[in-house]
Amino acid sequence: MKYATSIKSAILASVCLVACLPGMGCRQAAEPTGQAAETEKKPHVVFVIGDEEYRSEESMPMLAGILKRELDAEVTLCFSVDSSGVIDPNRLDHIQGLAALDSADLMVLFTRFRALPEAELAHITRFAESGKPMVGFRTATHAFLYPDSTENARMNNAWPARVFGQQWITHHGHFEDGNDPLTAVTLAEGVEHPILTDVNAFQAYSWLYHVDGGDWELQGDAAPLLIGRSLRSKHEMDGRLDEFPLVNPVAWTKSYKGESGKTSRVFFTTLGHPYDFRNPNMRRLALNGIYWALGLEVPEDMDVSYTQPYQPNNSGFGEVYKKGLLPEGQLP
Repeated sequence: MKYATSIKSAILASVCLVACLPGMGCRQAAEPTGQAAETEKKPHVVFVIGDEEYRSEESMPMLAGILKRELDAEVTLCFSVDSSGVIDPNRLDHIQGLAALDSADLMVLFTRFRALPEAELAHITRFAESGKPMVGFRTATHAFLYPDSTENARMNNAWPARVFGQQWITHHGHFEDGNDPLTAVTLAEGVEHPILTDVNAFQAYSWLYHVDGGDWELQGDAAPLLIGRSLRSKHEMDGRLDEFPLVNPVAWTKSYKGESGKTSRVFFTTLGHPYDFRNPNMRRLALNGIYWALGLEVPEDMDVSYTQPYQPNNSGFGEVYKKGLLPEGQLP
């Protein structure tokens, strides 16, 4: 079933990648000029990247490269950077280049416990109210962490639950992270959806997040697409499966209608361990979700091979991320 029209096959004459203005902390494709500008506008996808645990600073540029090749999309990457402009996922209070969201067609959010200044946060919340589509990965259930005494504390739990379908609750445990898969992923029974095109059952390194069951349930019109079963569970060891069952949704679609009254199309997955993206099913899922959110027909065939080697560091906190990465070097 076709959910939207296909993107036109006309190819722009040429596109060269240029760095944003100094201090922007992002990379994007140049605007088309001349005759190319008269063709259909390419979708502009902005990746908001700020996660100190799951190496989103490596996985999201990899996805962006494939998206640019397959869809000919204009892509912008916005990272947490230090004072010298080097990518630093441990910096929680700054993501450069977020003004790119003001002209974006889709926001991809992979952040964790950020406390952005008001001017930066406003770009994200304004986009969410625009009615334009959004895609979220894993820790976007806890994308922000502001002191409870501040007005922005609404971003901690209420905002991700309303926008993406759930807030942070708990997970089933790390168990020697990165050594073996910890979640068996299968297609939701009886569900047919374009996002599931060419997606097969696989095993994920992400430990299972609890989002539904016990005292909790997915919010709004969230419709599960993929189901995860925890292969090892701390909650099982503690006898708490009545509260936190071994089986939970790991990917779903929903809509978000904010205060503006405009409705956004949303795709979310709680998967996102850096090693998950080494599996072509995970890459296909993520790219299908982006196509669908944009209102584009999901191709029956898609090349999800890397545009450059993808050899991410393992997940983890502290200084385990790759040092010295610059924003301008992350988009092929």
